[in-house]
Amino acid sequence: MLRSLPIVLTVLLAAACTATGDEGGGDTGTGGTGPITFATGRDTTAYLQPLLDRWNQAHPAEKVTLLELPEAADEQRAQMAANLQARSNRYDVLGLDVVWTAEFAENGWIIPLERGFFPLDRLLPPVVDTAVYKNKLWAVPYTSNAGLLYYRTDLIKKPPRTWADLRQQALAVTKKHDIDGYAGQFLAYEGLTVNFSEAVQSAGGQILSPDGTEVTLDPAKATIALDFLLQGLREGWIPKESLSYKEEESRLAFQEGRLAFARNWPHAYGPATAKLGKKFAVTRLPGLDGPGSSTLGGVNLAVSAYSEHQHTAQEFIRYFTGLENERRVLTDGSFPPVWTELYDDPDLIKRFPYLPVLKESILAAKPRPVSANYNQISLVIASTVANALIPPYKEAADDVAASMKSELQEIIRTQ
Repeated sequence: MLRSLPIVLTVLLAAACTATGDEGGGDTGTGGTGPITFATGRDTTAYLQPLLDRWNQAHPAEKVTLLELPEAADEQRAQMAANLQARSNRYDVLGLDVVWTAEFAENGWIIPLERGFFPLDRLLPPVVDTAVYKNKLWAVPYTSNAGLLYYRTDLIKKPPRTWADLRQQALAVTKKHDIDGYAGQFLAYEGLTVNFSEAVQSAGGQILSPDGTEVTLDPAKATIALDFLLQGLREGWIPKESLSYKEEESRLAFQEGRLAFARNWPHAYGPATAKLGKKFAVTRLPGLDGPGSSTLGGVNLAVSAYSEHQHTAQEFIRYFTGLENERRVLTDGSFPPVWTELYDDPDLIKRFPYLPVLKESILAAKPRPVSANYNQISLVIASTVANALIPPYKEAADDVAASMKSELQEIIRTQ
């Protein structure tokens, strides 16, 4: 799999030089070697530094320094954008939310990478797609993510496959037990964009075309998706408190026994096990007529267009996303890895029973709308849906869907 050193150097320098032109206006640096910095969200599990230490021991002249950014994705993006707009060389390797690829590539903030330098054929295909924009590879997948439905096995005999199943079971369990039915992340922020996108996908629709140049939102499908949430709120099997829920609030509500069903990411599995033991399980998100489609999450690693040590940065990314480190991403960090074979490892499945379901969810998942103006698009979706979910539900769901499509079209026209 490894190439000879001269060929590798040629490939990497060529990749660095192609970052200009119609792909953006960023500098490409020297393509050289030397110390680098790795800017990413705060390491809440303390698993990163040991992996960095291994690299540093083997590369004393090319040591990597961890620069921890805020935990919130929006704040991470703001700090990275400010640094890159200033054409600063402070950041070399960037840990990007998978939805930032188009924006960072379009602005010339990151450089395209050589596909053959990384084992992409051994990674989950939908995850690789999040690192591609305009048919070029701009980053390398590092962690993945997909939404799962958590449910109480001591209260639910068979997990729901459809929204109708979920509604029926949630209504029944709330009447029989002192517990709320279902919740996701319904506060007006990125989480609501994710939840609504999943509902649209699970109703058979999509918000933008794959290349992000056209609004393909079918108002009828969007109305069905919105009605699913509105019906739950009106009937009470979605508690109104969930309108203030982010990931942490919904995680706590489920593991503390206040919810029978919860949509959340895999990171909630460990804490739920500690609290609920074997009284819960996970399944794929339900949809309109069968299993639904999750939104892809995760982090990709990219090289700053202003890095002076781009060769080292790319070598580091290849090391950091290698098979053994990806295994540690799961075992030490509890994050979903990107290597396909790890999801079929019997020892890992024994330790992380949700892996087979998570693999199915990732393979059936779709990315959030691909656009260089993703932040504006997400803001429109989250704010429009949030307003519709606030009682007394004055605006009809079909009017909300039509209004959302109109606003999204305006963003696409002006980008």
